[in-house]
Amino acid sequence: MTNWLPNLQRGSGPLYVRLADQIERDIENGTLPPGTKLPPQRNLAYDVGVTIGTVSRAYTLVRQRGLVSGEVGRGTYVLERIRSVRSAEAQSHPFGGTRATVPESGKTRMDSTAAPNVGQAQILTRMAERIASEHPSDVASYTRALPTHWLEAGSRWLARGEWRPQPDAIVPTLGGHAGILAIIAAMTVPGDRIAFEQSTYSHVARSATVIGRRLLSVAIDDEGMVPEDFERVCAQQHPRMVFLVPSLHNPTLATMPEARRHAIVEIARTHNVWLIEDNIYGALLETTPPLFASLAPERTFHVGSLSKSVAAGVRGGWVASPLPYVSRVLTAHKMITGGIPFLLAELAAQLVLSGEAASIHTRVRAEITARHSIAASILAGKDFTSHPNAPFLWLKLPEPWLSSTFKQAAMEEGVLVDDEDEFKVGRGGHPVHRARIAFTVPENRETVTQGLKKLRSLLDNPISGFGNYG
Repeated sequence: MTNWLPNLQRGSGPLYVRLADQIERDIENGTLPPGTKLPPQRNLAYDVGVTIGTVSRAYTLVRQRGLVSGEVGRGTYVLERIRSVRSAEAQSHPFGGTRATVPESGKTRMDSTAAPNVGQAQILTRMAERIASEHPSDVASYTRALPTHWLEAGSRWLARGEWRPQPDAIVPTLGGHAGILAIIAAMTVPGDRIAFEQSTYSHVARSATVIGRRLLSVAIDDEGMVPEDFERVCAQQHPRMVFLVPSLHNPTLATMPEARRHAIVEIARTHNVWLIEDNIYGALLETTPPLFASLAPERTFHVGSLSKSVAAGVRGGWVASPLPYVSRVLTAHKMITGGIPFLLAELAAQLVLSGEAASIHTRVRAEITARHSIAASILAGKDFTSHPNAPFLWLKLPEPWLSSTFKQAAMEEGVLVDDEDEFKVGRGGHPVHRARIAFTVPENRETVTQGLKKLRSLLDNPISGFGNYG
């Protein structure tokens, strides 16, 4: 669209905020319908008499609000708006992601990787009832202490191969995300830089910006973070910490080989960088290369949870910390979350110590493998990366599909998927034209099959890529 011009006399605040607000208003009232290409930044800056930097910041802001998607060399396109219950304040906040808080009803959710339903509810109900009966005072009050068996449960759950953290190193957390944010808050200060893989679980990166940390992006390839680029970033930008998903990386599914892990450790030691090792997906593997926590125990914070392999709703997670910093992480977690609820922490611990978590884990892995087989069969002949133990695949889109337009087309067909923007730490890097297709949240395999067939139909009819989606 080339004849659209905003009215920057409306609103208040910086010009880039006014411009972003005008774009949002015109999307809401239909002036800029889904699929509209916004004017090139240089052209719009000239037409309205502002700097290119002002337009660039406005475009970044509306992308962060989930209103548009930018493709390098292709332009910026208006997305179909997914309604949510966000407040007006939240809509204008620059830290939002691209995924809707409340998806449209009737859609098949293939944008979440929570553990599939394998009958956990009966076990959880029985355990929760027993906990409430045996610990009525603890359930009704605040958690004042950490029972030793909570720490033992974390030690047992996080253990892999010959590595097992000692219970004194464990911090129980409200899931993996809360644990990671607690580590960042405990070990860095506002203004510090944190390095991330250029594609990753970006909600951690966005959360880090909320508490004042600055983000750095490090190149990745099919073996994970590239050591040479990590060395460059450390030498030039001096990050205080690096966040890594080294096993079943989200979204690329790379598992970093042992030699590269050693290289990353040596660079981190040379530049005195803390390591956060997110092993939440790695828990789905039978074996992994040596953990960072075993290679560099003095500087690695290892994070695990029950979300992908047992039950996401329990919010059970643990951090294995270097011993001198356990109390700092524990305090930061309490300050960020308000404290861990006794019922959830006790439930997570009993799941692990009773052996029920391991039993559920086995059934979850079997269900993931079965659903992976369905996906591999339906998408046969297409270009995708997958693993039998992973709850998603990383789909390469054929011409003429862009990642954002495929996401919109899939939503029109009733299927929610994640485009590549969902995993970007920043605006840098070339587009890879991929989408992440998850298959664990749909209630049964038949729903998974139906959703995948709809996606296959889109892939087989590339003319759809020229439709009203951008």
